[in-house]
Amino acid sequence: MTARKFFGMLAALFSTALCSTALAQGYPEKPITIILPLQAGSASDVAVRIVAERMAQSMKQGLPIENVTGASGLIGTERLVKARADGYTLAALNNSILTILPNIQKDKVKFDPHTDFIPIGGLANIPTLLGVSGDSPIRSVKELIDLARAKPGSLNYASGGPGSPQHLATEMFMAMAGVQFAHIPYKGATQAAAGLAGGQVQVMFIAHSLALPFLGSGKVRPIAFAGGERSAAFPNLPTVAELGVPGYDYSSWIALFAPKGTPADIVTRLRREVQAATAIAEVRERMAKSGLELWAVTAERLPQVIRDDFARWEKVVRTANIKAE
Repeated sequence: MTARKFFGMLAALFSTALCSTALAQGYPEKPITIILPLQAGSASDVAVRIVAERMAQSMKQGLPIENVTGASGLIGTERLVKARADGYTLAALNNSILTILPNIQKDKVKFDPHTDFIPIGGLANIPTLLGVSGDSPIRSVKELIDLARAKPGSLNYASGGPGSPQHLATEMFMAMAGVQFAHIPYKGATQAAAGLAGGQVQVMFIAHSLALPFLGSGKVRPIAFAGGERSAAFPNLPTVAELGVPGYDYSSWIALFAPKGTPADIVTRLRREVQAATAIAEVRERMAKSGLELWAVTAERLPQVIRDDFARWEKVVRTANIKAE
């Protein structure tokens, strides 16, 4: 390599670094859109809006949420893959989209959950309950399983649509418990929760935040907690695993991501803003009041979380033979 080429390369690198630094120093100069591939009013939607509101105050720019639904979240996620990597388009993605669907709908997923996104930070964990409608005679997981086995196909369950968290949680439950329910897909989790509360469906794996409006009136009755450990919000509610389905563990989290190629300085700024927002006591309190749990997992840890979840669901999908509709 000649001296001229060498110094030319150095100059180009220096120029690129200066441009990146200048871009980050002026960032953000306009609102930052956060794509959410899930329905407005869903548990994830509530969580993202709580954190985005605090970030907007700190960054002195709006962070509007754009709900891009369809294809179990794949349409909105693909929007991020194709977005300009300038820090003005982000996405809040959950573990169903990143670690479950790629194992179930391999032919439809057009992104790599491990390489196509830059993690910014965790936002919330979404506690999930196994609930029945208030007028249901079912009072326990055992009664649910016994009735389903005695009268196959007589029970139905609600979900936000094929491939939704509710659908996948129920598919795993049916496979592990050896039962079969009829699937009643709605256009979103919010409508599915209303269907359960109204008695149009009998069973649903429902986010705590969506169940909240119906718990006091008894229109939704939780009979178990879906996670591997009991929820702090329901310390006396046993897990599904405790109540007769060993090994059952469904949990849902949501985190913020930028498209691959976003400048490092902007990524650093965004990570700092998310960490600052999730460290505020008011944010934690608002999450709790909304039936959510703060999940301030760092960007450094998120890739391992995704790898671990992906591997776990790969095994679950294969063992339970779970298929998306």
